[in-house]
Amino acid sequence: MPRGHVLVLDDERAILTTLQKALSLEGYTVDVAGGVGVAEEKLAKRSYDIALFDVSLPDGDGVELLQRIRVSGSELPVVMMSGHATVDAAVRATRLGAIDFLEKPLSTDRLLLVLENTLRLVRAEAEAKALRTQTGQVGELIGESRAMLDLREQIARAAKATATVFVTGERGTGKELVARAIHGASKRARGPLEKMNCAAVPSELIESEMFGHEAGAFTGATKQRRGKFERASGGTLFLDEVGDMPLAMQAKLLRVLQEREIERVGGHETIKVDVRVVAATNRDIEAACREGQFRPDLYDRLNVLPLSLPPLRARREDVPQLARHFLALATQANDRPGMAFTDGGMGVLVAYSFPGNVRELRNIIERLVILTPDETIDEGDVKVCLGGQQAAMKGGLFRPGVPFRVLAEEAERAILEEALGHHGGQMAATARGLGLERSHLYKKFKALGLRGDKGEAEDE
Repeated sequence: MPRGHVLVLDDERAILTTLQKALSLEGYTVDVAGGVGVAEEKLAKRSYDIALFDVSLPDGDGVELLQRIRVSGSELPVVMMSGHATVDAAVRATRLGAIDFLEKPLSTDRLLLVLENTLRLVRAEAEAKALRTQTGQVGELIGESRAMLDLREQIARAAKATATVFVTGERGTGKELVARAIHGASKRARGPLEKMNCAAVPSELIESEMFGHEAGAFTGATKQRRGKFERASGGTLFLDEVGDMPLAMQAKLLRVLQEREIERVGGHETIKVDVRVVAATNRDIEAACREGQFRPDLYDRLNVLPLSLPPLRARREDVPQLARHFLALATQANDRPGMAFTDGGMGVLVAYSFPGNVRELRNIIERLVILTPDETIDEGDVKVCLGGQQAAMKGGLFRPGVPFRVLAEEAERAILEEALGHHGGQMAATARGLGLERSHLYKKFKALGLRGDKGEAEDE
């Protein structure tokens, strides 16, 4: 039985041949691509369990391909590889969700271990999802608090309706999980579920991403491309971080929601679409409307069925169940069976405020599994994990035994936290000071589980 279907992207024929033979001998089914264009064609035709991308290619950049994959909503596990890796490329890839960053010449043993651990985690999550379905859990909306019971009831009612749903809540509270749960329990469940991150798409490309384009519509548009609305027809479109959509696009989205028809960029044909929209934001949209940053008429059109997600600090009784769930996933992925929390360790977690909510909790658990040397996670381990990030930076960047991706994440987190403090907690000023697009800064804050001004940092 094949262990998994792998796509390898590299412009060196010798490497493609070597990896195809080595992975095939280990039971993997392997497809190869010598360029970004070929890889995109293969990704469009079939699903893969995991992919290996080189960074520098004659017709593009592997990290940029990873970014396009993430913007499309795909959760395909990707391992990056390079013969001349830079810290910048590694940090970019890690922020986009790359599983690992391997330097050439590749160690076959290291590569096989990365593939095995990644696929083990993916399958564990799939099994956990199936188990939750059997036991009535909704996605990873885990917990038995009154707030979660009420939320599940609201999701069930929303799933039976056809109106637009507007999901609000702090970053990391699980807005995408709610959208998936609504879609999965609706009559549209057999149709597609498309996701679009409105903050992650450059403003000049957002119309093409949403509505598609015709060949020749703009430089680089070599062929016709369907947009999110077309691809979601018959199903659900999840518009994540809709509060950051440019005003010009808000007007066009309003028209589509009213008329249920689109036109591709560069085209003149009117295309009917049958799409249910679930939109989400962690911004105060009513305040944004008052400040002229969001159209009140679009807000009214989106806010037909409002759902507000509770922060984790408002349902602390769910923390132990969530922590044990994430611990089971992390120990299986990192081959550390038998790890468990002491009562003291769990008590520290329950008392923590979790500004990053459930996403932050999951990241903390994974970090504890990697860095805790013993089988038990006690009070001291948790306190060091929660408070040791800035202390670690003061003591130097490198720490023996700590993976590069963890060190890079700590360094970037410390820089962004210090910059935000310097600019008085204002995200816009921080972005200008760092020379970053504001949407790019939001994405960095989201990936690192950081909190911006008034909780502005983007979330799921």
